[in-house]
Amino acid sequence: MIYLALSVFISSSLFVIFKLFDKYQINTFQAIVINYLTAFCCGFFFYGNGTTLVEVSQKPWIVGAIILGFLFISIFMVMATTAQRNGLSTASVASKMSVVIPVIFAVIVYEEKLSLLKVAGIILALLAVYLTTVKNDGATFNRKKLLFPLLLFLGSGVIDTAIKHIETKYLAEGEVPIFSAAVFGCAFMIGIVVAIIRRDVVIDGKTILGGIALGIPNFYSIIFLLKALRPENLGDSSTVFPINNVAIVMLSTIFGIILFKEKLIPKNWIGIVIAIISIVMIAVSA
Repeated sequence: MIYLALSVFISSSLFVIFKLFDKYQINTFQAIVINYLTAFCCGFFFYGNGTTLVEVSQKPWIVGAIILGFLFISIFMVMATTAQRNGLSTASVASKMSVVIPVIFAVIVYEEKLSLLKVAGIILALLAVYLTTVKNDGATFNRKKLLFPLLLFLGSGVIDTAIKHIETKYLAEGEVPIFSAAVFGCAFMIGIVVAIIRRDVVIDGKTILGGIALGIPNFYSIIFLLKALRPENLGDSSTVFPINNVAIVMLSTIFGIILFKEKLIPKNWIGIVIAIISIVMIAVSA
């Protein structure tokens, strides 16, 4: 449970960093690319244990790392587009409600059991995510603008599902850090290509610092999530992902209130209470 708690805390802090990017006028896309380079260096140089790039390229999970690297940066760009076209509430709901995809996958493929208590907890978690992120009583999806929210929903779910599948089938003991580094390294290379195509390659000092500040916690958020998914820890993804997603939404909301004086409507407070109840129900049923 300690690894899941650390993953939730660090993942929530990433939203704070993004908020600070806007405050200090840091180029978000460039900082994201630098963040991937920083995260790669954290894993490869500090946890690589002498592993070479040639050895990494021969690992059975390297194809999965490349696919995840592409998904990481692609879905982030989709998330940004969704926030711009549909609003932050829609982006948050579409992203975090994707928890149903890895849960369904785990039940079908890994034959994980779902008790009535866990099913009820997951339903409450989805309700809590919506209530916590909606900003006003009329915040609903615009049917004419469902493309990007749908892509965000599917993409986020596929990422969580792929992480669990690769962790279960291909990662040996002690390979979590180097696998994470490989994923971030692939995302960085894809980001460089996109930056060149966009002709967005002039970087200033504060963008570099912002990217480094984002990259370190970003790396450890994945490390702790993968460790939480290990069989000797919680292991059961139908438990880990609902708790992880709803707790991140809840804690991010609290950070917004405390650090940025964001205002909540009654629905948000109800969502926070339901989130706590759902986490307890899912954890007890594990």
